[in-house]
Amino acid sequence: MTLLHLLLLAMVQGVTEFLPISSSGHLILIPALTGAADQGQALDVAVHVGTLGAVILYFWADVREATFGLPRALCGKMDTPGSKLAFLLILSTIPVILFGLLLKATGIDELLRSATVIAVTMIGFGLLLYWADQKKGGLKQDREWSVKDAVIMGLWQAVALIPGTSRSGITITSALMLGYTRRDAAKLSMLMSIPTIIASAAYLLAEVIATGEASLTDMAIAAVFSFLSALVALTLMMRLLRSVSYTPYVIYRLILGVVLLIWIYA
Repeated sequence: MTLLHLLLLAMVQGVTEFLPISSSGHLILIPALTGAADQGQALDVAVHVGTLGAVILYFWADVREATFGLPRALCGKMDTPGSKLAFLLILSTIPVILFGLLLKATGIDELLRSATVIAVTMIGFGLLLYWADQKKGGLKQDREWSVKDAVIMGLWQAVALIPGTSRSGITITSALMLGYTRRDAAKLSMLMSIPTIIASAAYLLAEVIATGEASLTDMAIAAVFSFLSALVALTLMMRLLRSVSYTPYVIYRLILGVVLLIWIYA
C-alpha cells in the first residue's frame, strides 16, 4: 500500500469516527470509488487503536474515573460516580457486541457493505438526526445517565453496524431524543465509543493473528495519523457544539447520500 493511500485511510477514519457521518461508510467507499484494494484487517486494527487513543486522551478525567470504578461495576455496584459510569458503559456495549456476532455468523455483514446501503442510511439517519436536534428542551446532563438511557442508547448503537448509519450519529440522535443537551449527548456518545472500539479492535486483532496479516510499519503510521486527525476532529466538534447545531453534518450526509445514489443509478 502506498504512503498516500495509507495516510488517506488513517485520516478519513480519524476524522469520521467521532463526527456523525459514519466512518465505516467512508472506509467502504474509498476502495469502491477509487478502485484501490481493501485496506485489510491489520490496518483496521491500527486506525481503531489511533481513534481510541484520541477519545481516551480527550475525556481522560472521565476515563480515569470509570477505570477506578470498574472493579465495583463488575460486581454490579453503582454507588460511586466512577462505578456507575463504568457499569453503564459496559451495559450499553452489550447490544452492539451481540448484534455484531449475529451479523458475522450469518454473513449479513458482508451483504450490507454496499454503496446503496450507505446512501440510504446516510440520508435516512441524517434526517432522523436533524429531527432529534431540532427538538426543544434538551436539558439533561451526562451525570443524569441512567440504566434505562444506557440500554436505549446501546440498542441504537447496535443499529450503527449497518454501514452509513454512523455510531456517533445514532447514539447522539438517541441521546437527543432522551432529552440530553447537544454537548452532553455528544459526550455520552464519545464515552460509549471506548468499550465499543476496544471490543471491535480485539476481534479484528484476533483475525489478524489468525491470518498472519500484518505490516508493523503501515500499522504504526495508520495509528499515529488516525490518532492525530481524530483528536483534531473531536476537539473541533465539541467546541463548535457550544454555538452550532448538528445541521452542517446533516447537510453533508444528505449531499453524500444523493451523490451516491446518482453515481449508482446514473
